[in-house]
Amino acid sequence: MGTGHAPWRAAVLGAVLLSVAPATGCGEPSGGHGTDPAPGTTRPGARPNSPSSPSPNSPSSPTATSPEELCARLVASWSREVLDSRTYGDYQSMGLSNGQYEILMDVVDAARSERRRAGTRAALRLIDHDSRERCERRYRDGNPTGGPWS
Repeated sequence: MGTGHAPWRAAVLGAVLLSVAPATGCGEPSGGHGTDPAPGTTRPGARPNSPSSPSPNSPSSPTATSPEELCARLVASWSREVLDSRTYGDYQSMGLSNGQYEILMDVVDAARSERRRAGTRAALRLIDHDSRERCERRYRDGNPTGGPWS
């Protein structure tokens, strides 16, 4: 039996496991405290009898973006990109629905006219205003009907 190498192999295996464990996320998160307190105890900084109370300094959780806000942001952003271009591009590559793309074309046409009349700043203000107004109108009753690409 060749057992002379077993202690050496065990030492190497132990060293490898110790070096890999932190890379795999094993162990405790930064801060040195586990995520759940032991039964009958509380986290440091938590009020007694309220083990799940967040710290008063913890940020609030993010909220979902409404469909009209998302539409307004997308349309305004792409309208600024397209303003100086002769073409509009492909609505699917922009991540827009057909209805949002129609809003974009109308907004850009109006912004181009406004830019000729009153300058670039006025055109950019019009893009922000009209994108928001048109998207709010489109989503006033919730999501538009006709499928996801309408």
